[in-house]
Amino acid sequence: MERPAFLPDPSLSRAAMERLQHEIAATATFGDDHALDRRDQVTVAGVDQGFDGDTATSAVVVVRGDEVVERAHATRETEIPYIPGLLSFREGGVALSALRSLETTPDVVLVDGSGRIHFREAGLATHIGVTLGVPTVGVAKSLLCGRTPESVSGLSEGTHVPVEADASVTAAEGTVIGYAVQTRQYDSDSRYINPVYASPGHRVGAATAADLAERQATRYKLAEPVRLADQYAADLTG
Repeated sequence: MERPAFLPDPSLSRAAMERLQHEIAATATFGDDHALDRRDQVTVAGVDQGFDGDTATSAVVVVRGDEVVERAHATRETEIPYIPGLLSFREGGVALSALRSLETTPDVVLVDGSGRIHFREAGLATHIGVTLGVPTVGVAKSLLCGRTPESVSGLSEGTHVPVEADASVTAAEGTVIGYAVQTRQYDSDSRYINPVYASPGHRVGAATAADLAERQATRYKLAEPVRLADQYAADLTG
């Protein structure tokens, strides 16, 4: 079920944006309500944004197995600068436009950005997922907030380390809000690849989010649908 009341409005005050994020987090389902983890093959959409000055282009690539089944994009002017924790109000509108233009209905959407790993548990993936009512996962290249109970430097390939809420997150301290996922690693003692940070956006649990991020990283460290969306966005923005 779509929720138009949650559409990201960049004209809101910062306080109003934060209040809306609290409402989004309260509405989100941070658990599995589907059978994604039990299906052999799912249709996955990857979403990423590219920029040309103040113009944002959201690129969506839909894959099923090794096949790209659809590409779509949308472009609009940004209205606010990047503000940590409020990314969805800068990029969410154009991402929603691109997703709505799809002819394919994906089983799950992987977003370049955070989901529950967010100060108010409402990152870009959560905002998109709750607004559209679709299962979403955030796959970020860096950790926005929270803590890991152990170092994530030089992890072995396939390792999942929980990301726990700390005082910077509205979730109860110690709540697992996502995972550091080591999808690839060098066979070397002198260099290493950093993990990605997977978190539930909506209708997906933390463990399933991590499993999807790992399973979809078929060629490189980043989930292939997101990597292809990043490439597509770069091509579109020159």
